[in-house]
Amino acid sequence: MPIIAFIGAGSTVFARNLLGDILSFPELRGSTIRLFDIDPQRLRDSERMAHLLAASLDARPRIEATTARERALDGADYALAMFQVGGYRPATVTDFEIPRRYGLRQTIGDTLGIGGIMRGLRTIPVLLEMCRDMERLCPEVTLLQYVNPMAMNCWAISRASRITTVGLCHSVQHTVGELAYDLGLPEEEIDYLCAGINHMAFYLRFAHRGADLYPRLRQIVEEDRVPAWNRVRYELFRRLGYFVTESSEHISEYTPWFIKRDRPDLIERFNIPLDEYPARCERQIAEWEGMRPLLERGDAAALARYEREMRERRLAEIAPRDPDLAGYLRQHWARERQEGAARSGEYGSLIIHAMETGQPRVIYGNVANHGLIDNLPRGCCVEVPCLVDRNGVQPTRVGALPPHLAALMQTNINVQALTVEAALTGKREHIYHAAMLDPHTAAELDLEQIWELVDELIAAHGDWLPAYA
Repeated sequence: MPIIAFIGAGSTVFARNLLGDILSFPELRGSTIRLFDIDPQRLRDSERMAHLLAASLDARPRIEATTARERALDGADYALAMFQVGGYRPATVTDFEIPRRYGLRQTIGDTLGIGGIMRGLRTIPVLLEMCRDMERLCPEVTLLQYVNPMAMNCWAISRASRITTVGLCHSVQHTVGELAYDLGLPEEEIDYLCAGINHMAFYLRFAHRGADLYPRLRQIVEEDRVPAWNRVRYELFRRLGYFVTESSEHISEYTPWFIKRDRPDLIERFNIPLDEYPARCERQIAEWEGMRPLLERGDAAALARYEREMRERRLAEIAPRDPDLAGYLRQHWARERQEGAARSGEYGSLIIHAMETGQPRVIYGNVANHGLIDNLPRGCCVEVPCLVDRNGVQPTRVGALPPHLAALMQTNINVQALTVEAALTGKREHIYHAAMLDPHTAAELDLEQIWELVDELIAAHGDWLPAYA
């Protein structure tokens, strides 16, 4: 049975989803599960959750909890990274509040933009320290990397460590489900090929039983049936001819076109949720405070009822202003219940199962670009289909992307490259240059403002960042 380490297991809800996925496979139900977190209280919560979940699935894993990372990694076959350096407070709040004073607004701030840059600078040193532990304690481990900013993190690891790593995100498969809902088609009947960079990959093929679905998506635009929550992505589809993976609130801050402080009409027209991530975090924190007492009591039935109530409350809040989103979420959650609560749709368990049993699967992974996409830089982090079996995660070659899509991705890759360079060399100048080249930041601020903003953010982060020369 494999040894599977959860690094950042204090992310209790996400850890539960991944663990439920793993234990849903009979071949993995006797695995050793090592839960690691630096927060003892959250670690205890996750340990309780793991035992409740295992009992509900009639699984008998060996569950170990530790605040010692080396103990969690020693001899591990798989490690799942799911932590957030600096947490919501103070780090993420800082990433939003200081830029806001400069007139620079964000929606999510975890992948690109000034928020993504700062998160990458906080996170990369911790990941590389963890990889050095792995090189000593479990050199054959497969690192399943869920931490954002995904592309920056994976790029840095591929440059600075020999640990086998694949970055995992759910944007590719989730977007297929969203578009299937818009088209009124069963998600499982859609055939697609997607490639690009994380959060900016495009569906090069999107078909149903051999028929191209792009004409039907264009018809949604032409008939003014675009869902209110997805206007940005449909607008990009109208202009670029291909549909992008990550959500409208994400993609709106990766480009210079949608969030402008002197154009409130754009914010309203494209329904852009400014400060969405802080609002989401506050809601999740409040929900967690209601969930913790039930977890401490070990009341699985009450926990399930509570989660259903929270979902219904969320739907009731969304439905009046965005019935399309409410309808999609209701169908998505109903499908989850029908398929069983143990399956979240994340790729992690599928990779572990395929590598342990040899059953082949195709997943979408974030890996180094070595001969995979011709017109993106060598070594950058790309998102492509990957075959998984006993031989591990094997990326497949896509070739050249449509030139305008590659050009758009390059604007994001520039920022990723300079942030990684800053993290690996400790040179402060690369942080300024990354912010200068960021599409959204450059569209809103002048050069003096950008440098002042970077200086203020570095000072505010204090010990969460290393020293830069």
